Amino acid sequence: MSEDNGKGFRMTGRKVLIISVSSFAVILAANLTLAFNAVSTFPGLEVDNSFVASQNFNQELAEQLALGWDVKASHEEGILTLAITDSEGAPVRVTHMDAVLGAATHVRADQEPEFVFIDGAYRAPVDIGPGNWNIRLHARAADGTEFRQRVVLHLR
Repeated sequence: MSEDNGKGFRMTGRKVLIISVSSFAVILAANLTLAFNAVSTFPGLEVDNSFVASQNFNQELAEQLALGWDVKASHEEGILTLAITDSEGAPVRVTHMDAVLGAATHVRADQEPEFVFIDGAYRAPVDIGPGNWNIRLHARAADGTEFRQRVVLHLR
């Protein structure tokens, strides 16, 4: 029989423990990094207090639907166009409008275009590339009715 001279590789309990702890540490670090980035780039909040917002939701929805507005967005040659039309297809002029344009997946590149009513539509210069974009529109009709809508814009 040959005797082991101690120069070969031996798996000891200490080595197994170090490998196990290191593996779990790498997995935990990756999970924490991904969770942090997910929460910090997309908060997921539409309103500060959902209970308060829900109290008047049905009434506000009915008022908004009664307007009969349809909103279509397009982007050509650096100009973002929002065409707001009534139930008969006529262009709508609003008394007040705020819009936030941003990527569908994060809020860090959000911008607030300065829209001007030209030729029956609202137009604003914006610098955006291909992808899925959301326009969070808030407008007010001449009678004071609030209009809120998320308009999806997909650019190739």
